[in-house]
Amino acid sequence: MIIQAIFYFFAAVLVASAALVITVRNPVHAALFLVLAFFSSAAIWLLLEAEFLAIALVLVYVGAVMVLFLFVVMMLDINLAPLREGFARYLPLGIAVAMLMAIGMGLVIGSGYFDARYQPQASGAAPAISNTLELGRTLYTDYLYPFEIAGAILLVAIIAAIALTMRKPRTLKTPRPEQQVAVKREDRVRLVKMESEGK
Repeated sequence: MIIQAIFYFFAAVLVASAALVITVRNPVHAALFLVLAFFSSAAIWLLLEAEFLAIALVLVYVGAVMVLFLFVVMMLDINLAPLREGFARYLPLGIAVAMLMAIGMGLVIGSGYFDARYQPQASGAAPAISNTLELGRTLYTDYLYPFEIAGAILLVAIIAAIALTMRKPRTLKTPRPEQQVAVKREDRVRLVKMESEGK
């Protein structure tokens, strides 16, 4: 009963913070509500005994990605007021999509696939199996090649992002010494004969 109450509490916090992420006008507040949503998700994963995923979510997303988001948002000082002017136009479509998603999740949950009740272990009993061990064993045995392919794709994406952002601007004109040395005197100075004007 206590575990269910904790689950419903964190689930309500998660839904409320996710709704506030897309409704608040200040982008810094939206990023902070997203951090709260990540913490709530991590707490729910802890209830499901997925400790590695919960810690990875906190360390990777909250500790690195969201700090980067906040840094970029505060550095650029983006004015999102013009971008949110047409928010009311897409509200009916957003509500329709949200209802379809809720109906789909209800059909999946009501199908009987998740009938196995969660049975928490006793506080003094040691876990019979480690989630981190099983996750690592599965990644590096059954899914070794897809895992390496995903790493190679991410490496290519990083290199492409660096190559795109490190290009020199087209307006920049750099001097070319080989052309400067090859210039003759006649190319730089031109003598013009002009008639003198009489008074």
